[in-house]
Amino acid sequence: MRAADVLRQVTARLHHARPEPTSALTHPPHPWSRAFGMVAVVVLGAWIGLLVVGNVRTPVGPMDTTMTLRPSLTGGTKINVSPLGALELDSHTAPIRLDVDVDRLDPVRSEVLVQHPELFSGLQSEIASDVEHGTLDLALRSCAAVVIGATTLGLAVYRRPRPALAAGALALALLTASGVSAYATWNPKSVLEPKFSGLLASAPQVIGNARSIVTEFDVYQQELARLVTNVTRLYDATSTLPAYRPDPATIRVLHVSDIHLNPAAWQIIASLVDQYDIDVIIDSGDTMDHGSAAENRFLDPIPTLGAPYVWVRGNHDSAETQRYLSRLKNTHVLDNGKAVTIDGLRIAGTGDPQFTPDRSTVPGGATAEQLAGLNLAADLRAQRLAGTPVDIAVAHEPAAARETDGTVPLVLAGHVHHRETDVLKLGTRLKVEGSTGGGGLRAVQNKHPEKILASVLYLDRTTKRLQAWDEITLGGLGLTTAEVSRHLPDDNQP
Repeated sequence: MRAADVLRQVTARLHHARPEPTSALTHPPHPWSRAFGMVAVVVLGAWIGLLVVGNVRTPVGPMDTTMTLRPSLTGGTKINVSPLGALELDSHTAPIRLDVDVDRLDPVRSEVLVQHPELFSGLQSEIASDVEHGTLDLALRSCAAVVIGATTLGLAVYRRPRPALAAGALALALLTASGVSAYATWNPKSVLEPKFSGLLASAPQVIGNARSIVTEFDVYQQELARLVTNVTRLYDATSTLPAYRPDPATIRVLHVSDIHLNPAAWQIIASLVDQYDIDVIIDSGDTMDHGSAAENRFLDPIPTLGAPYVWVRGNHDSAETQRYLSRLKNTHVLDNGKAVTIDGLRIAGTGDPQFTPDRSTVPGGATAEQLAGLNLAADLRAQRLAGTPVDIAVAHEPAAARETDGTVPLVLAGHVHHRETDVLKLGTRLKVEGSTGGGGLRAVQNKHPEKILASVLYLDRTTKRLQAWDEITLGGLGLTTAEVSRHLPDDNQP
């Protein structure tokens, strides 16, 4: 019994001396780590809240816009006018940026302005009021968004209401401080020095700066009225005109020619490939000006254009140019009747037999072009007899292209820097494209800038026959006009 008493006493002492398990295994978090974690939760939650619900769709004059607040290191305002580009204003300095997306021009409100020109006198105050209401709505919605986002994320991380509410309050305080900073650094003169991008990069030259608009407001008002009138007519026309609507399975070919070292052509081609969902690009030559090896690097953007690139040599493209281009990815060089099949479409072509920058040789003239066309026609007949008929033939010179009449449904050419469309005697349709480079560097020598031309061809995927084509015309050097016209083949033609 005495031994049992001793054992009980020892056990009791050990029990009282044993430390709590949690105190030995855990350490209180450092205050700086707790603060850093809270800040991370607040910033991330507020950012998620702004992304999800931090935008407002609001009318501004005749336009429908979407206003959004975004986290930013520099602040400012960015106005996106799709698809023309964007302009940026150094309007304020704060960790938030205001994004304004111009979604569309409302035809109903535009038509009211057209029918009642007297309303233009009050348009400025109306737009100011719309912007004021929109930004106020955006501010309230953004406050709710950051509080809800930070609170929700805080509740998910800490699983306790008190730190979650603290995260929401801190997010609201940060947004308020950002708003105060934006208000304190607000620069109303920033509209006088906007930064333009995209097609709007030429806007200062087109519409003048803000000072001239103020001093010549009558002229600006008339031009604005005319613009709105034209846009309204465009809406009316597109809603009533019968139009060919290509099937999603239609093969879409972009025909370009005579780029002549104009680097802007690559951006235009890439944009058309994206907008029209192009399957293949066909270039009928004269991509260069002198065909020298020093010019070859100009061709490097071709693999990045977004579609297979089929090319024939023009009279300004040398054999060295052809060898360099044949080594580029996603590029197909056609010569001496060689054919390639892309997306089920069979294309054959031949390069120009003459290289005119080479003054050491005597040019063969029209005879050489006709002979090249006859050789191409012979190759087309041979391929048809072999059971692999060609759908599109390509030559640089129209004289060579005409010799393929009766051997192929469609033949493409360039060289002359203007468009031609003709159905030849034996049924072959000849399409000659103008200069996609606007004449290239030589355009500065002309009194009037040469236009930039390209065409989108729609072909039936089963028959490979031409169903319709769009002719795209852009203003040349220093101009900002754009025109797209839809054409259909004659009913009595294949």
